[in-house]
Amino acid sequence: MAVPQTVSPPVPATRRQLTARALLLGERIDTVGLERSDMISTNPLAFRVGTSGQVVLFRYGAAVLIGLSPVEEDDVLRGLRPRIVSRFERLEDETVTIEIAPEGDEQVVPGGPISVQDLSPPRLIIIADALAKNVALARDEREVSKVFDIIEPFAAQLASSGRSPTNRRQMLRTIGQALIVQHRISGRVEAEEKPDVLWDHPQFERLHARLVDEYELKERSHALAHKLQIIGETTTALTNLIDTQRSLRLEIAIVALIVVEVIITLYDLFIRVPR
Repeated sequence: MAVPQTVSPPVPATRRQLTARALLLGERIDTVGLERSDMISTNPLAFRVGTSGQVVLFRYGAAVLIGLSPVEEDDVLRGLRPRIVSRFERLEDETVTIEIAPEGDEQVVPGGPISVQDLSPPRLIIIADALAKNVALARDEREVSKVFDIIEPFAAQLASSGRSPTNRRQMLRTIGQALIVQHRISGRVEAEEKPDVLWDHPQFERLHARLVDEYELKERSHALAHKLQIIGETTTALTNLIDTQRSLRLEIAIVALIVVEVIITLYDLFIRVPR
């Protein structure tokens, strides 16, 4: 009599969690010459570290470290230090949990972990892209707030005294700061642009959309653009007032010089006794 064979049920794939840390290190990261054999992607530059760690670098100064130990993180950041252009004294830092659930649904829980079926290169790039833009926008938001803090006293002085501010140089510096932030948002960070990997892997559009909604990338980018527009209009109005006052003072000085010259001429003609 044959003994029936028992078939063991399939062992479900185990869930595991990885820590992802996004850092904004400086104005730019020079990635030229960082190509390596364990590279995952070239744009953005992504490579493996250790047994399960992965690093994604963005040229606008952001680095995303996934699954690295504290020692590995220190080694990577130490190696990147010579390549950071205009290093920030205060680093923007965001840490999230990525949950690998092979048989689960991909979702982004508000304030919770990012659940994906695996961490394939397209998913890695999409997640890193959202985290990097999140920290970049956080710095831009703080910089714009600083510009508003500079403008507010000038506007308050104009409202209380009716006199425009006289510090035109400070106004020009404020306009310069606003232009730098605007350049970061539209030129380098491209907060509202989709990562290039979606052109080849459109099946991950939903994951990207969920990450964009979770970090409110579009809304924050629009809000920053609106604030920058207000800053530009305000500083332009204030500088125009300053220029108008300067022109008025110059015209008064010219008229005064003409009057003095006429008085001297009349004195020479009618009053001064000829020798």
